[in-house]
Amino acid sequence: MDRIEADRARFREIVRGRIRADLGRYLSTSELIAHVGERAVSVPIPQVELPRFEFALGDEEGHGQGGGPRSGHSSSRGDAEAGEGAAGDALGQHALEVDVELEELAQMLGRELELPDIQPRGRRDQVGDGPRYGGLRARGPDSLRHARRTFAAALRRTVASREWNPAHPRVIPVKDDLRFRAPRPAARPQSSAVVFHMMDVSGSMGREQKEIVRLKAFWIDTWLRSQYRNLEVVYIVHDAAAKVVDHDTFFHVREAGGTRISSAYELCLQVMREQYPPELWNVYPFHYSDGDNWSARDTERCVELLRTELLPSVNQFCYGQVRSAYGSGQFKKDLDLAFGADSRLVTASVADRGEVLGAIRAFLGSGR
Repeated sequence: MDRIEADRARFREIVRGRIRADLGRYLSTSELIAHVGERAVSVPIPQVELPRFEFALGDEEGHGQGGGPRSGHSSSRGDAEAGEGAAGDALGQHALEVDVELEELAQMLGRELELPDIQPRGRRDQVGDGPRYGGLRARGPDSLRHARRTFAAALRRTVASREWNPAHPRVIPVKDDLRFRAPRPAARPQSSAVVFHMMDVSGSMGREQKEIVRLKAFWIDTWLRSQYRNLEVVYIVHDAAAKVVDHDTFFHVREAGGTRISSAYELCLQVMREQYPPELWNVYPFHYSDGDNWSARDTERCVELLRTELLPSVNQFCYGQVRSAYGSGQFKKDLDLAFGADSRLVTASVADRGEVLGAIRAFLGSGR
């Protein structure tokens, strides 16, 4: 069994090496996102070939007994008449799925993009209940047995029952003397963060643009979850008006109205003030659009909200602009002109899936 476990561990390490080598490809495709669970993701590895037997035809000489398979039949497929269509001679492609913890995937992402660990902005810790073994109880596992308290209880019982002999001191604990450490709830600081994913869902944002947003959001959340013990995600969609939606609606809703970006920023501020006060939470807003806004006046309103309300309250604000056939891309130009080299605001353009990696590096590379 030891040899089997050693071989299995070595095989899994080889597979993980292939995942690390192909991580750039997974960053720009939806192949991996479709297999996400609560704590792990199943990564398909089509390059790994499964071992297989090859059988010779019956008229060839060999050392086995019997006539062997009849001509035209395959030992691995059964009767040819049982299926439909002609039999082929091409080798099949076998995909192996390996479960990888999301935390391990985040470590791979950090190494691939050379991401620094995030330094929380100011004192933003959420107090949570954590166990401390400061109590005692009469039952428990041997690993939690309190030797000193057990001996003290046995000594008291021995003295009280007049079995104590100073000339021959001897204390033998019985079952009722045993004492075990017990957990006692205690408050401890717990680093917490909230992510706001805001997306333009007007008619100019098509399926491909939303898929690019989905890729970026998955990898951003994966990295931030590795940095914070408690992470919450809020999804906001907007056209001319903004609303909070769930995860599935965020990636599948399609509207046909105009675009008023300030509606999303105003809703983000409202939710943040009511549920995630900046003095307690690390706040990360991400906005995705194709760069078209309703008017220059609304863009001025967005700049005002960012300068006076959002940027002073958040760790970092990120704007990702995806190219579409109908988007002008003007909003990113306006933000870059208004804020220049302000490190609190990061903008990135994504023309296609191949540029997703660069956008994620730009968003997460500062370690804010």
